[in-house]
Amino acid sequence: MGEQSLSEFMLQNLQHFWDLTGFNNATWEHFVMLAVGMFFLWLAIKKNFEPMLLVPIGFGILIGNIPFAAGTEVGIYEEGTVLNILYNGVSAGWYPPLIFLGIGAMTDFTALIANPKLMLVGAAAQFGIFGAYMVALALGFAPDQAGAIAIIGGADGPTAIFLSSKLAPNLMGAIAVSAYSYMALVPVIQPPIMRLLTTKKERVIKMKPARAVSQNEKIIFPIVGLLLTCFVVPTALPLLGMLFFGNLLRECGVTTRLAKTASNALTDIVTILLGMTVGASTQASEFLTAETIGIFALGFMAFIIASASGVLFVKLFNLVLPKSKKLNPLIGNAGVSAVPMSARISNNLGLEYDPSNYLLMHAMGPNVAGVIGSATAAGVLLAFLA
Repeated sequence: MGEQSLSEFMLQNLQHFWDLTGFNNATWEHFVMLAVGMFFLWLAIKKNFEPMLLVPIGFGILIGNIPFAAGTEVGIYEEGTVLNILYNGVSAGWYPPLIFLGIGAMTDFTALIANPKLMLVGAAAQFGIFGAYMVALALGFAPDQAGAIAIIGGADGPTAIFLSSKLAPNLMGAIAVSAYSYMALVPVIQPPIMRLLTTKKERVIKMKPARAVSQNEKIIFPIVGLLLTCFVVPTALPLLGMLFFGNLLRECGVTTRLAKTASNALTDIVTILLGMTVGASTQASEFLTAETIGIFALGFMAFIIASASGVLFVKLFNLVLPKSKKLNPLIGNAGVSAVPMSARISNNLGLEYDPSNYLLMHAMGPNVAGVIGSATAAGVLLAFLA
């Protein structure tokens, strides 16, 4: 009898163990998402598409889609779990400002200071955000959801996370993965648009070297930039405040250690946590919905519009500029805030048509302007929709 009770006890424990395994709790949706995570890792490792972003996100997708039984207290959406605590930085929106601090500390605004009219190119690229907002409204999304989706057009993952955490927390996983996906695919998406919208003659326009910028100008810029932008759009303060603070740490000359920490160790740590938790938030039950497909489609449209708007604005701007000051339209794509990826695309395409035409420094102007522009656009949407 004792032996029989022991065998029953062992069987019950084995049955209980099986009930908790991922094999028992797996659905086809889990395997779809696991395949998506592996695809992201393949893009990052084999194709070298933004590995700093896609490796944490791809592995996070694997973590978030290991099947488990409800109540085991391991899921990212279960209150008080380790993953849930780490995810608070995303859901509460405090990872993105820390990322912006690092971006500010590693960004040289010299090209923009030397040629302020490039700010207009960065502003023009934000048309993708507001164009996508109108389309999302027309498709039946609520205004706050439409605003959160539209920000994908800025090609700025931290800004997309910050805004969606305030306006549409239930869509944040899809919006964040969409934004980072299109950021990583900049080298694939933008060149065909740039070739389509420019002529061979326009692609070989040589721009004059930028004027020298003094150290005092570099120090004054983040202070004046903060006051000008945040007095107009105070709701963008968490992002722009940290961006300009990081840049002042870089340029003032007396906080070199702080600037290095912000641009290296701090940014790396937050990027790891942000990427992993964003990936883990794509649990199959939350992610595989018709809404997600719509978000990816609208995000792609917004990114296309933003890239095209920058290029077309430069072409239009050239109509009123004297011949000696004309801009190469290939820098227009850099108006999105994918720094410095889109600026590199401008440079690479320029060298393809003229090996002596280096556009990188010129493209960095609208590129950093795009960072400011997307954060400002997020602040505008937050002010109207929150």
